Amino acid sequence: MKKTQPESIERILDKVREVFRNEPEVAETFERCYTNTLDTTVKPMDDGSTYVITGDIPAMWLRDSVAQLRPYLIPAKEDGEIADLIAGLVRRQFSCINIDPYANAFNEAPNGNCWEKDETDMGPWIWERKYEIDSLCYPVQLAYLLWKNTGRTEQFDDGFIQGAERILNVFETEMYHEERSAYRFIRRNSFYTDTLSRDGMGALVKSGTGLIWSGFRPSDDACTYGYLIPSNMFAVVILEYLHEISEIVPGLKEIGKKAADMAAVVRKGIEEFGVTKVEGIGDVYAYEVDGYGQFNLMDDANVPSLLAMSYLGYKPERPELEANTRELILSERNPYYYSGTKAAGIGSPHTPVRYIWHISMAIEGLTADTKEKKHEIIRRMIATDGGKGLMHEGFHVDDPAKYTREWFSWANAMFCELVMQYCGYEVER
Repeated sequence: MKKTQPESIERILDKVREVFRNEPEVAETFERCYTNTLDTTVKPMDDGSTYVITGDIPAMWLRDSVAQLRPYLIPAKEDGEIADLIAGLVRRQFSCINIDPYANAFNEAPNGNCWEKDETDMGPWIWERKYEIDSLCYPVQLAYLLWKNTGRTEQFDDGFIQGAERILNVFETEMYHEERSAYRFIRRNSFYTDTLSRDGMGALVKSGTGLIWSGFRPSDDACTYGYLIPSNMFAVVILEYLHEISEIVPGLKEIGKKAADMAAVVRKGIEEFGVTKVEGIGDVYAYEVDGYGQFNLMDDANVPSLLAMSYLGYKPERPELEANTRELILSERNPYYYSGTKAAGIGSPHTPVRYIWHISMAIEGLTADTKEKKHEIIRRMIATDGGKGLMHEGFHVDDPAKYTREWFSWANAMFCELVMQYCGYEVER
């Protein structure tokens, strides 16, 4: 029996059916993807918090869980129960950050489950302890967007204030990773992308650039160079969010001022150390830099990415930088851009060669200039679902029946967000 959906979601489903009345397969796939997350990954907890698994892995990633629930900010504007679920996720995330701000994924209970027995400061709540800047950015983003879309402010509680302070402390420390950071991560007998070099410290970076060091990318792969530019862009955005939130939360006044000052420093670091010149294109953002002059020209499928800078809310000081960077990364000058008989787009070193991601396709659509381009990408995503009616992680550009991850809720959510944007729904920020 088909499960009855809340009226707020049924209205969205009806709108999508109307817009795509001549393309019922789009509406059908949207309905499967949109209802799947709430039906299969979201668990309200007895303490009022919300636990969200990533899909085929029984753990909650700070990043993924926000992306999974972001499309529900639209019905949350009028549906108190959905807003409660999102507020519960914010509480859960900040309780996790207050357990360990360096961890990226957490267990439902302190059961000691984990991906691997890594050499780092593990604890019973922690599924994985890969330090990634974006893991601290996404929870702030969700708390802020919940406020902007519903008017709710109860998520800015003592746990949020404590977590915000811990985030700033980590960012401040990791601006001087070499001198100040105690974070180490070693995974024995693994791929080199799953561990950090130099006895767990990661590749050498220059301190004092204004940039924040990250051990890992949002793919959970190790950074080649420690200053990950798209994640630093995201940090600027959420630091500015913290300053704005501090204007309505008395307990955040000092934190808000510190966040604003830090945002300015990081932005300056991005524009000074994160830019390089490419022949035939001009100035572009690098994906990673080390502060000494080495840089990585590429983009990865996961968000934050360079492709997603406007989606996340980062505005370059020079507008041509975004256009130039987009031209670079949506071409074969990006070593992870693949073009095949069934699709073209950005993949990842996290997945096999010539596999592109539905997440990056959705971001390309969400940041496209025209409605025609958005529609084209929606159609392409539908045509590359491997016959499953749901989105995947990566798929082969010549054969979508070859894909990674049978069930990947983040990809489903990104497809939904693109379809909703096409139909006139926008998450306010």
